Formats: sequence, structure tokens, C-alpha cells
Amino acid sequence: MRHVLMAISVAATLVVPTVSAAETVAISCGTVGKEFELCKQGAEAWAKKSGHQVKLVSGSTDASEQLTVFQQQLSAGSPDIDVFRVDVVWPGILGAHFIDLKQYIPDDVVKQHFPAIVENNTVDGKLVAMPWFTDAGVLYYRKDLLEKHKQKPPTTWQELATTAKLVQDAERKAGNDKMVGFVFQAKAAETLTCNALEWIDSFGGGAIVGKDGKVTIDNPKAAEALKTAASWIGTIAPQGVLNYEEEGARGVFQSGNAVFMRNWPYAWALANSPDSPINGKVGVVALPKGGADGKSTGTLGGWNLSVSKYSKHPEIAADLVKYLTSAEEQKRRAILGSFNPTIVSLYKDADVLKANPFFGTLLDTFTNAVARPAKVTGTKYSRVSADFRNTVHSILSGGAAQTEAKVKDLQKKLDRMGRNGKW
Repeated sequence: MRHVLMAISVAATLVVPTVSAAETVAISCGTVGKEFELCKQGAEAWAKKSGHQVKLVSGSTDASEQLTVFQQQLSAGSPDIDVFRVDVVWPGILGAHFIDLKQYIPDDVVKQHFPAIVENNTVDGKLVAMPWFTDAGVLYYRKDLLEKHKQKPPTTWQELATTAKLVQDAERKAGNDKMVGFVFQAKAAETLTCNALEWIDSFGGGAIVGKDGKVTIDNPKAAEALKTAASWIGTIAPQGVLNYEEEGARGVFQSGNAVFMRNWPYAWALANSPDSPINGKVGVVALPKGGADGKSTGTLGGWNLSVSKYSKHPEIAADLVKYLTSAEEQKRRAILGSFNPTIVSLYKDADVLKANPFFGTLLDTFTNAVARPAKVTGTKYSRVSADFRNTVHSILSGGAAQTEAKVKDLQKKLDRMGRNGKW
């Protein structure tokens, strides 16, 4: 049905949907578990309020696979999905297929969100995605086990390795032969790009590609970081981590069989759910530094919501995006699912901090996270990430002795891909 649009002036020209016959808006905003459940609840609440209907579209849990599917759908101009759930590194890749949300969402609402994420989501002057929740890698640890063995949360990766080995061995000796020291995400997927970037940045080894477009991966600190990570495999981390994504690592940790885990903040609510074996036994701190002169860092993650330019109902879809990214909805998701808000004021909200005590202490981690080089590499980012994580996976899988040679080869490959900085 044709919709009548009413323009009003609020800093910029906004388009507001008028009351019309009910339409159905399709949204891809989650895949499994708590994220899908909370998305469904939020979308249904909007539907009840707006009088429209929502169709939820599920997809792959592998971000790289999902990106490929989205690229195919959007390149074909398909109207099947109105609202897309977009990874923080996708605006530069998919932005040409999305509408400018500044037409529909007032400037004062946009300014409530972290400026860095709004900037990340702005492509060629167009706001192609609204911030929905942010992320940065954090370190989970078993409070009870560290107290039992008189250990403190580690501040460096060396301290983590030492403490993990000590507790792991002691627990195995006491009868838990399944106990491991550290689990993380080392499957050759986008999740490994995030983990490896954290290691490298914490050692002062750069961010793969600098903001000037120059490839920086071939340096001693980056090589040291990757060799350090490789030393964990088979000592404090099981060989299985080479196939772990987020849920694989969480499964081991939440079953009570790991001392430390690197993951995103979403795992907090699940670890402390009533049926969790480790409920009340978990602590969260910033990821370790790469040594005394290193820094604590986390890779910037998170997801955003975009409206397809091929949508038959863009104004209605944009209204759904506005609702789902609102302060009220972000607060609900933070309390029930530990999803980090992108609205600064919520980090001082008493209800949010009661549900997620670490949000306040790790605000610097969330706001100063290291970004993957997606914006500078644009549409080539997927290839950059694939080459990077495949190299890292090779090093972790037994190729540590050739680390320097492997990062040198990666440097050459990325230099050619980026034409020495001219992406």
C-alpha cells in the first residue's frame, strides 16, 4: 500500500510514518539464544505499539557466512529483508545498499550514542546504521578457584599463563581431569581476527593496517604476541580451541571446566543464570597487557541496525530501528542479556549497573576498544580479515617457529591487495 509521508523540520528534514494499514516488516536481528529471544521481544513490543507486524529472519551464526549471504541478497536488490543486523565492520562494505537514517531519526537522538560508533556507521556522509549494542573483548575468571588457590586476576598475558597452569594442574590433581586453564576463540573465522588483534595491540604491535592505509603487521611485537598465543595451545588451552567460536568457549567455561575465558559481555548473564553451574562464581576484568610496557585492550565489536534501500516500507522499517535502538530498549537488553548499551547515560543507570557491575569499571575498555581496519580497507576488509586470521590460525596450529616468515608473507600479500596504502 502506498504510504503518505509527512516531512517535519528538526535540525534536518525527517520523514515520519503516518497511521496507515498494517504492513509486515522483516528483520534479521539475531540468530540463537538470548540475543534472538530479546530481539523477538523488542520487535513484538514495537509491533503492538505501531500496529504493524514483524517477521523475524534467522541466519548463520558465523558472521563471515552471514555477510556473504547479505551481500548476495543486497546485490540482487532483494526486498525480502527490511532491517539488517549489521556488524560494526560492515558499514563500509554494505553501506551503499542502506538508506540514510538521518532522514528518519532526529539528530538529538543520534547524539545520545557513542560518537565513535556513529562515526563508524557514517559512510559518505550518510548514517547507514544505528548503534544497537557495543562490545569489546573481556576476561572472565573463576573467582572461587582463584581464591581457593590464593591467586589474583592477571594483569599481563604472562601472569595469565602462569596462573592458569597452576590452577589447572591443581584441579586436575584433585580429580577434575577436564579442567583447562584458558579458553578463547581460535577458529579460523572473524572471531579469531578479534582475538588476535587484541593480542597484537596489547603488545604494541599495531592494528594490522594503520589509519593511513599502510599495512603494519610485519613487526617484532606482532610476532611476539602471536608466538605467545601459540604457546598456550596444548598447555593451558586445549587443542579444541582451534575450532572454538564464542559459544564453544562459553560451553566449556560455563560447565565449570575452565579457569579463564576471553569472550564478549553477553556471556555474563548466561554464566549467572539460575541453571548455570558457575552462577555467582564469575568475575570479569579487562584483558591482560602484553607485558609491563604493554596495554590492556579489547577489540571493538557490537552490532547495528540498518534499513535496506530496497525495502518497500523504509519509513516503517526506520521506525522499528528507532525503537529497538532507543534508551528504553537498550536498558532492557542490558539488564536481561548483558548487551552493552551504545547510549552513554545508561552506564550510570543504577538498574543497569546492578545487573552488570563490571559495566562501570570497564567503561574505558568499551569506549577505547581497538577497531579492526574495516573503514580504511572498505570493501576489501573481508579479504584482509580472512588472510589475517588464516595466517594466525596456521601459527596457532603448530607453525609458531615460522611466525616471522608468516607475518612477512602476510605483509606482502596485504601490501599488494591495498596497493601500498591506496585501498
